[in-house]
Amino acid sequence: MPRSRPIVVAYDISKNKIRSRVRKVLREWNIDNQKSVYECSLTQQQAEELFLQLSAEIDVKTDNLIMAWIEMKRKVLTKGVGSNTSVNKKNFYVS
Repeated sequence: MPRSRPIVVAYDISKNKIRSRVRKVLREWNIDNQKSVYECSLTQQQAEELFLQLSAEIDVKTDNLIMAWIEMKRKVLTKGVGSNTSVNKKNFYVS
């Protein structure tokens, strides 16, 4: 069985209508919202499927989408309200 790994999904979307559609896709995946950055745990196959779904919603001429795996190696530096996320309960680095 494929193992689930921590991943960060982030976007910068200029149009409200497109942003709403992207948030809807993420809600369908039961991924909690933290403005335009989301933290979740997915298998490789799930991440690829989510990337395809989100890619279908964005305008590649004006919008930006990034999905980055997080691995246990070293500490992620954070500050502010988001510093108590599950990522900070272990040591990770973004690969």
